[in-house]
Amino acid sequence: MKKLLMFMSLCAIVCYTSCKSKQAEKEETTKFSVTSPVKMDTSVTKEYVSQIRSVRNIEIRAQERGYLQKIFVDEGQFVKAGQLLFKIMPKVYEAEMQKAQAEAEVAAIEVQNTKPLAERNVVSKNELAMANAKLNKAKAELALAKVHVGFTDIRAPFDGIIDRLPLKLGSLVDEGELLTSLSDNSQMFAYFNVSEPEYLSYEESVKSKGKVNVNLLMANNEVFKSPGVVETIESEFNNETGNIAFRAKFPNPDRLLRHGETGKVLMSVALKDAIIIPQKATYEIQDKKYVFVVDKNNVVKSREITIGAEMPDLYVISNGLSADEKILLEGVQKVRDNDKITYDYEEPKEVISHLRLKAE
Repeated sequence: MKKLLMFMSLCAIVCYTSCKSKQAEKEETTKFSVTSPVKMDTSVTKEYVSQIRSVRNIEIRAQERGYLQKIFVDEGQFVKAGQLLFKIMPKVYEAEMQKAQAEAEVAAIEVQNTKPLAERNVVSKNELAMANAKLNKAKAELALAKVHVGFTDIRAPFDGIIDRLPLKLGSLVDEGELLTSLSDNSQMFAYFNVSEPEYLSYEESVKSKGKVNVNLLMANNEVFKSPGVVETIESEFNNETGNIAFRAKFPNPDRLLRHGETGKVLMSVALKDAIIIPQKATYEIQDKKYVFVVDKNNVVKSREITIGAEMPDLYVISNGLSADEKILLEGVQKVRDNDKITYDYEEPKEVISHLRLKAE
């Protein structure tokens, strides 16, 4: 009996020790890290979807009707200003020019014959004036005929790259018909839309630092090697979107960029008194971001937040948090709404200093 009592006492001690151990282990595993948002001035690089356009891009159209007699260029070819591109069959216009030239010569002879007669009063001075008027009219018609003949030679107005050639040799070309397009790709424009708050921040930055340099992220996710500069801003905001259009210019010495491409303009935007939190303090449900806010009773409450900008390891919060609140830093997947927790508080700046990016 005595041995049985000793055995039962021993079992009770072991059970009590085990329970205490599990309770201590549970308390240890449920201790979380908590921090607060940081409120500070910083800057972020924002991406803006952009449309890339040549500094000059024009349609080249026929100015006269006729058959396409010669094509001197190929699609994608680089041409120089003044280079001959197309020739419309000029026979009809050459004949009209010869006729106008003959009529001008006849009118000149008539003036030459009438002038001495008018000087001797054989004919009236009005007759000489009429002869001169006929000569001027014939010269004007000759000049017009030469212009028409000149229109049959179509030349490049500037250096550029030829686009597609929709018509083939021998095609009947109507006046105004599209022959090709010509793009000057020596420099490129990138058009992108900026929100009103970002526009105001940009204007403040320009006043203090001058022109703003930007970069271009191409469709292959590589950054274009030549940085650009924001040149102009449109005069009005779009009432439907609340945005205003910016235009940046990029040098394009290797002609890598082409008219009609798309990309993303990367522009540094200054943020004043930004609310910043670590990305790992958030979780996502159906494309919405949430954090756990710790109240004064150490109870966690789920709250939706709005992300204003994203940096490596950090989010800039535009709505949903204030700098004096506490948020769960570690273990967002281990707690539920209204759980009461124990925690260690970590200073916000100390937390950020251990991340890859330190806010400026």
